[in-house]
Amino acid sequence: MEIKDRIALITGGASGIGRAVSFELAAKGVKKIAMVDMTDQVIAAAAEVNKEAGAEIAVPFQGNVTDEAFRQEVFETMENDYGMISICVPAAGITRDALAIKVDKETKKANIYPVENFKLVVDVNLIAPIYWAMQMIANIAEDRAREGLKKWHPDEGVRGTVVFIGSISSQGNKGQVSYASTKAGLEGAAATLTKEAIFHGVRCGVIHPGFTDTPMVRAMGEEYIEKYVLPDTQLGRLIRPQEIADAICFMISNSAVSGELWADAGWHPSPA
Repeated sequence: MEIKDRIALITGGASGIGRAVSFELAAKGVKKIAMVDMTDQVIAAAAEVNKEAGAEIAVPFQGNVTDEAFRQEVFETMENDYGMISICVPAAGITRDALAIKVDKETKKANIYPVENFKLVVDVNLIAPIYWAMQMIANIAEDRAREGLKKWHPDEGVRGTVVFIGSISSQGNKGQVSYASTKAGLEGAAATLTKEAIFHGVRCGVIHPGFTDTPMVRAMGEEYIEKYVLPDTQLGRLIRPQEIADAICFMISNSAVSGELWADAGWHPSPA
C-alpha cells in the first residue's frame, strides 16, 4: 500500500510514538494527517510537522479519544475537507501502574488495584483504539458500497491499513495489570478485525514496542530505567520513537506483513 497521497489519522499525536509517526508519514508523502490528542500540545506538534514538511499537511484536533461524538467529528471534518482516511494509527494511551495486590505493612490488609483505574485504562487503551479503527473501516465499507462493490478483490489495491500500538507488556509485566491487559486485548481485536476488515480491503496489525523514549516511559524515573529496563535490553538504551515510527510505516507499506511485529530492542526480562 502506497503511503504517498493517502489521508492518515493518528491519535496521541502530540508526543511519543504518535508524534514520531506523524513526522514519518509526512516525510513519506501523505496528503494530510489528522493529529489527535487530549492536550493543546497537539497544535504545536502539528505546526512542527508542517514546518519540517514545508507544507500544510498536519491538521490538529484536541479532544478526548474516548468521546464518540469527537471521534465522528474528526472523521467527518477530514473526509469532507480532504478525502477518505485510509491509514489509522490509534496511538493514544495511558498507564495507571500499581501492583494488583499490595499488603499494607501496618494493617496487614490486602489492597486490590482500584477498579476505576482499570476501567479508565481499558477505555483509553483498548476500547478507544478499536473504535477509531472500526470507524475508518466502516467509512471505507460505505464508500465501496456506494461504488457497488462487495467482497474486496486484490485488483482494487489495499483500501486501508490499521496499526494498533501493543506493547511488550502484553506478555505480562509486574505492576501493569491494567496496561498489560489492554495491550494483550489489542492482539485479539486486531486478529478478529483483520479477518473481517479484509472483506472491505482493510488490513490490521499490531506493533509491540519495547521500552521507548517517550514521556510515559520517562515518567518511570531514571533510576528505575537504569536498574530494571536497560540491563535486560540488548541495545542497552531506550528505543527511539523514530525507530518505532519507521517500523509502523513498514507495516503500512508492505502488504505482505500481517499479524504482530515485535520491536522490543531485544528486551528479555530476568526471571522474577
